[in-house]
Amino acid sequence: MTVASRPHPQAIEFFPSDLFEEDRAVMLETIRRIGLAPEQRFILGAHTRHFEELLRESLGAADVVACASGTSGLDLILTAMDVGPGDEVVVPAFGCAPLAASVVRVGATPVFADIHPHTMVADPDEVERRITGRTRAIMPAHMFSVMADMPRFVALAQRHHVRLIEDSAVAQGAVLNGTPAGLWGEAGVYSFVQVKAGGMPGEGGVVVTRDADIGQRVRMLRNHGQDGTRRFVHHLVGSNSRFDEIQAAFQVHRMAGLAGRLERRAAIARYYTDRFSALAEHGLVPPPPGSDGRCYYVYTLLAQHRDALRAHLTRQGIACHVYYPQPLPHQAAFTPFSRPGDQWPHAERASARILSLPVHPQLSDAQVERIADAVCAFAHQ
Repeated sequence: MTVASRPHPQAIEFFPSDLFEEDRAVMLETIRRIGLAPEQRFILGAHTRHFEELLRESLGAADVVACASGTSGLDLILTAMDVGPGDEVVVPAFGCAPLAASVVRVGATPVFADIHPHTMVADPDEVERRITGRTRAIMPAHMFSVMADMPRFVALAQRHHVRLIEDSAVAQGAVLNGTPAGLWGEAGVYSFVQVKAGGMPGEGGVVVTRDADIGQRVRMLRNHGQDGTRRFVHHLVGSNSRFDEIQAAFQVHRMAGLAGRLERRAAIARYYTDRFSALAEHGLVPPPPGSDGRCYYVYTLLAQHRDALRAHLTRQGIACHVYYPQPLPHQAAFTPFSRPGDQWPHAERASARILSLPVHPQLSDAQVERIADAVCAFAHQ
């Protein structure tokens, strides 16, 4: 670790409460400037267009369309692809609710596939096993710090002639085999909720795509089906999923520091993995080592005695978090879509064992070492 340590309180937060403290003055000035501008444009203005263009150029995408959230982005993509009643979309059985909810909202049926036991991303073999004549799309998701096996999913989609949508909400900045997360499928999303790697003090997201036609349809759908040339002329039945000008200007300001923040997260993750690599025999399994296809939204262990480890870290003043305590098909909202007799043993095992550690870039070296020391002490007790 090379970043200088700085004083820290006794408790270590999972997500820092002062996440945007260094940018407070910029945010206040941005609010004043946009709020007092003569055009009084607060949504989908010049700042949003500038932000979209910066992202498009940095990614090499055909289009980037800012919208209300990553969740909304999935809705927009599915709608743009005309996925609807009678269609099935194969999604991971383990992950965030929007994976299945977005499919349900367009009237289609989510079909749940099991995950890889170590990486916790969708298993291509399990996804393929659930493809039927009604399958319209497959939607793998990147999880925690690992991208899904997108080369295999690209081949799978081509082989079965289905659409490929990438839930890359947590993976901004991740690259696999030279291709950024979000651009392996026909379209993907990033989320900017404050705790994401590219987060902001509010809600928002983008659709990223290598297909200009999808980008054009999403751009209309996010604004009530209008194409931006004339107001109140509606080409599609759309929705209100527009982006805030203040947040767009703030994101443009923050983009210069994104690479540094991502590298700090990566350095912390590398340190953790180095420290934890010998703990498998003690029931603690870190994410796979390496940097290709890695995203560092959160750092998640698989712990045989997860609840005991969580209690141990809490006593040490170290905040940790359990994501997704149940697989999606076990959640009341989605059990009606579960196929009789289907099972997801790896998703169930992950739900019982996952524990995420702080990995945000505000952590000092001393705090990172303290967290690693506490985990190792638990493993060897």
